[in-house]
Amino acid sequence: MNSSFTKLYLLLYLGVLRSGMGSRLASAQPATLRQRRRGMRATFAKLMTCIGAAALVLTVTHTAAAQCGMPSKPIKRMNWSPMYRGAHPSLLRTGFGQDNDNDDGGAAIVGMWHVKFTAQSQNGETIPGGAVIDNSVVVWHPDGTEIMNSSRPAQDGNFCLGVWKRTGKRSYLLNHIPWQGNVFNPAAAPDLVGPPQGGDQIIENVTLSPDGKSYSGTFTLRAYDTFGNVYVWFAGTLSATRITPDTPFTDLL
Repeated sequence: MNSSFTKLYLLLYLGVLRSGMGSRLASAQPATLRQRRRGMRATFAKLMTCIGAAALVLTVTHTAAAQCGMPSKPIKRMNWSPMYRGAHPSLLRTGFGQDNDNDDGGAAIVGMWHVKFTAQSQNGETIPGGAVIDNSVVVWHPDGTEIMNSSRPAQDGNFCLGVWKRTGKRSYLLNHIPWQGNVFNPAAAPDLVGPPQGGDQIIENVTLSPDGKSYSGTFTLRAYDTFGNVYVWFAGTLSATRITPDTPFTDLL
């Protein structure tokens, strides 16, 4: 029994002695030993009833406080200071930091583009006049990643991913990986699914225009079979026009 409980016991005992019942016991005429014992037992029973009730209240209160997460020790003030001191809190960008590719004050390549790929050669053989082999919608992300929606049939796989880096003032290198999919044969029926392939790799070297509204450059494309062998490769040029919230769909046709 702790000191607080002992103090409670004494206070309740003194309260009983000061009550009317205690006064009657003090002023009563001498009684037989049996009557005195009976009175003492009754007084003690009432006292223990009061102590038990008080102990129950203390126990329930402590348990409730613990369940509600109330602290049992004094609460100290929180010592908090922002990691980055400034006028207002702000969100921090994460990733490769490629969104600073316009740190020279010029335009950035980040954004959405309409891109045309014109092959000038196939497997080392010149293509007279060139041939447009893809007409795509491309998004360059500020974290250094890129995604392309190709115009090739969807059943052959027309979404692919890439990563990019800045190589100079307004110049960029893109490593684009169309993963697996199927062989695309332009001479075949549009609903025909080609045989499986391992995937492609497209390497682009492009330069952004000073006004940031277009870019152009060169590309190589190597297509791999499921054993990792190159079965066809192209080299050519590409040109891109930035897509804005005001670009009509017909401009992409």
